[in-house]
Amino acid sequence: MMVPCIQLDMECAALCYAAAQLMSMGSERANEVCKICAEACDACADECSKHENEHCKACAAACRKCAEECRSMM
Repeated sequence: MMVPCIQLDMECAALCYAAAQLMSMGSERANEVCKICAEACDACADECSKHENEHCKACAAACRKCAEECRSMM
């Protein structure tokens, strides 16, 4: 039941790290990765919101905030 949630968490974390790295380097690809990162964060937040666990609620909130920040960087 939690497999899709965990998979999205891991993908989101990897994309967030990649976006941060590319932004810190001033990469021309940073905007593209930020867009993908925001989409992944939205998907992660949607999935985590389905669960009642406190850590899932916290994850959903963090993912929504991250998606917002990624969009502001584009």
